[in-house]
Amino acid sequence: MQAELDYQQLLHALGDGVIVCDAKGAITFWNAAATRIFGFTENEAIGQSLDLIVPQRQRQRHWDGYYKTMATGQTRYGNDVLRVPAIHKDDKPLSIAFTVALLHAPNGEVSSIVALVRDETERWGEERKLRARLAQLETAQA
Repeated sequence: MQAELDYQQLLHALGDGVIVCDAKGAITFWNAAATRIFGFTENEAIGQSLDLIVPQRQRQRHWDGYYKTMATGQTRYGNDVLRVPAIHKDDKPLSIAFTVALLHAPNGEVSSIVALVRDETERWGEERKLRARLAQLETAQA
């Protein structure tokens, strides 16, 4: 017999950030990993706009895509990982990777978007150093 699964406990225990936003982009769920990644506590994040973590220069593009997804009910980031810049509470830049899932109201309209987020800042920095070193070696051989 399968035990009843405590979904709230599951979402808070995950190592990846889980952020849920309503149709207008207000944060309605924020787990402990999201706090670790972005620095904002659950109380600081709930009810806030995603502008909390989206860099100013990315906001127009972000909201264009967000509202299109809400209107069409379609996103390519359910399966494909999106890598984008983000910002930490202390204004330090982050590189994050995430996928999304759409939640639907009983009438079939998209009611919320769930993002599963991973901090890839360190990995991104290492890759950038490796690319620079490779370019340097290729130039030296030319």
